[in-house]
Amino acid sequence: MTTTERTAASHFLPSEEPLGLVSPDGKRVEQPGLPMPADEVLLRLHSGMVAGRRFDTQATALTKQGRLAVYPSARGQEACEIGAVLALRPQDWLFPTYRDSMAIVARGVDPIEVLTLLRGDWHCGYDPYRANVAPQCTPLATNTLHAVGFAHAARVKGEDTVSLVLLGDGATSEGDTHEALNFAAVWKAPVVFLVQNNGYAISVPLAKQTAAPSLAYKGVGYGMPSVLVDGNDAAAVHAATEQAVARAAAGEGPTLIEAITYRIESHTNADDATRYRERAEVEEWLERDPIARLKQYLTDRGLLTEQAQQEIDVRAEADAASLRERMNIDTVLDPAELFQHVYAEPTAALRTQAAELAAELEER
Repeated sequence: MTTTERTAASHFLPSEEPLGLVSPDGKRVEQPGLPMPADEVLLRLHSGMVAGRRFDTQATALTKQGRLAVYPSARGQEACEIGAVLALRPQDWLFPTYRDSMAIVARGVDPIEVLTLLRGDWHCGYDPYRANVAPQCTPLATNTLHAVGFAHAARVKGEDTVSLVLLGDGATSEGDTHEALNFAAVWKAPVVFLVQNNGYAISVPLAKQTAAPSLAYKGVGYGMPSVLVDGNDAAAVHAATEQAVARAAAGEGPTLIEAITYRIESHTNADDATRYRERAEVEEWLERDPIARLKQYLTDRGLLTEQAQQEIDVRAEADAASLRERMNIDTVLDPAELFQHVYAEPTAALRTQAAELAAELEER
């Protein structure tokens, strides 16, 4: 490898330590090359995280009440979810996973429609084109391919569109992620890959998934810039994502961002996290709460008053109450909908099955 090639390769390497702009105790951190978002953006980030957490805790409660079949909580990952989504432009697209309900709500989708999948009523309860949000993917890493294909097609058509794909650390072990990263880098697809490294792929710790210093180092192997960021710092996540979106929109190709964060709750309501991690570990991460640190920073600077915080809390509680009330209304489902949207044009076999089901239902 020549000196020029080594220099070019080093450009793709992430920092040794996660980049941050606000310390866990709410102090400003100077980070060359990573600008602090404007004050109004910081306030939006804080408000969004408060609303997101209240939505998350309400959805968890609804699951315990039997209103949802399953709910993968994102508590503790608010900075990743909100920080990244608020960095998108209106024309950009979000490609979420099953854990990213909070991010979808922050993008403007009705919470009821978001929870339709987890309620078991539909594969996707919202119109993807209304808010530029693809259906949530339950199979690991399949959304990476969707995001890359969508972005590449948009670029070929001359559209100014960037795809933001959210994935967890477990998804980086999937072949789909390899294919997506490689294709995106070769074709300079306008994609931002945001890996929310919350430490566990269900019960499998990161150390059993990779021997690399961090997941961000995977980017250099594909020839794309990589960024390692503090995933509990909403300001840093937003700044890094905004830079990556701008880079992609300028035709400079994809970026891989690894955000170091933590999943406070179990994998889902069907999981018992005490079987594979200690309570002391959870307590340690609770001290790094993403909402508390930004709140402290904004309060110390006089940007967030007690009255403003109360108003944010009241709005979040009102949204949760509305969600609770609407989720307690039983839905009326039509079995014939099973056959809708399977194919653009129903096949003969599908029409036969639909007719057989209709006849069976009439006999009851």
